[in-house]
Amino acid sequence: MKTLNRQNVQANTYPERIIQFGEGNFLRAFVDWIVFNMNQKAGFNSSVVVVQPIDKGMVDMLNAQDGLYHVNLQGLDEGKEVDSIQLIDVISRGLNPYTQFDEYLKLAENPEMRFVISNTTEAGIAFDSSCKLEDKPAKSYPGKLTQLLYHRFKTFNGAADKGFHIMPCELIFHNGVELKKCIEQYIELWQLGADFKNWFETACGVYPTLVDRIVPGYPKDTIDQILEKVQVEDKLVVKGEIFHLWVIEAPASLAAEFPADKAGLNVLFVPSEKPYHERKVTLLNGPHTVLSPVGYLSGLDTVREIVEDEVTGKFVRKVMFEELLSTLDLPQAELEAFANAVLDRFRNPFVKHFVTSIMLNSFPKFKTRDLPGLKIYMERKGVLPEGIVLGLAGIIAYYKGGKRGDVEIVPNDDAAIVDLLKNLWATGSIQKVAEGVMGAEFIWGEDLNKVPGLTSKVAQFLASIEEKGMLATVKTIVR
Repeated sequence: MKTLNRQNVQANTYPERIIQFGEGNFLRAFVDWIVFNMNQKAGFNSSVVVVQPIDKGMVDMLNAQDGLYHVNLQGLDEGKEVDSIQLIDVISRGLNPYTQFDEYLKLAENPEMRFVISNTTEAGIAFDSSCKLEDKPAKSYPGKLTQLLYHRFKTFNGAADKGFHIMPCELIFHNGVELKKCIEQYIELWQLGADFKNWFETACGVYPTLVDRIVPGYPKDTIDQILEKVQVEDKLVVKGEIFHLWVIEAPASLAAEFPADKAGLNVLFVPSEKPYHERKVTLLNGPHTVLSPVGYLSGLDTVREIVEDEVTGKFVRKVMFEELLSTLDLPQAELEAFANAVLDRFRNPFVKHFVTSIMLNSFPKFKTRDLPGLKIYMERKGVLPEGIVLGLAGIIAYYKGGKRGDVEIVPNDDAAIVDLLKNLWATGSIQKVAEGVMGAEFIWGEDLNKVPGLTSKVAQFLASIEEKGMLATVKTIVR
């Protein structure tokens, strides 16, 4: 079978107009797929240069295939099963700024560059005061982006028409607002001057966005059938659901430059993405974050298995309908309809969404996706939401490591978090584990030991998980 590259398949070439921080499954199955459709259906005529945001990544693998890969979308479309495979040809090349810093900066010198898109996980949009302008590159994503913006400003002498439209896709509320704050902090820290600050604020736009598509990633169970269909060796096939939604809080004028609506895509330019964000993060991502460790430690591997299981399925519904749904202020009927639609997406018969992929960076995810709901629920009900708290205990238990059967459990998170959990579990005291995690202000931004009853409830669940196992513990809170 031939290798997938531009010599062995027919693929289009477009001008480089988009800089994308991140080469992972989600961006390739969502943003790059959207750009592909805009090129095909709306004459967008743009390609993407992928920048690897950390020193170890996948750009070498991407470059080995000339930026080409297939997206396999599966699901139900108005009751009909759809199973499509599409070659995506919009990525022109990938760069590693840790080894190609000069080439990275040259991206800012291209007068046709217009858009910056990113997904560097929830932890990616953060200010790191140790970053320096002279670093090659700055460690943080906002630092790297500020270096690029400043080089562009100097290259084009502050030309007003050479600003960037910046659309972060990290799953934090007002991601654009937070990213802009970080950039402004670097402008101040690095003393880049009033003229550059003014150019950034007037010539560039940093827009809050909401993204929604479940992307399980590499389809290892069906890859042989897919390769047989495409007849090339593709190591970067990515599977996703049919559903997609991209909400961008930006002027309607941006749609003229980024014509997703003309391509028939579910991309909305709105005055405020807040209502969409709260609904989606709370009722889709919130359940994802807690069902994953609970289901995995109950012996299940995929979202669908967990939702359809008699016991863990009740847990998911408890968290969604009894706990998280009650923390939102939209009409009840609308929320229930959305929640039921989410359950249908979780049950997608085509998508085998392994929960181990969801558990990457679980603690930052819980902070943004579930902790706000936990607090609102307490304010409104006067008691702790047991399902959400059990989900938090499940994360802590998962990060203990060890084995599930014959499979090694290897938590994947910031090294400081992994080390903290390792040291706490080494004490042999569940109470110390609970108190230590709840008191980790570098994770939560506060001391959660001060939340009434939370630490003791987490410790109670941890003790039960250790003694009886996760499944038996889940049974104690579901009817």
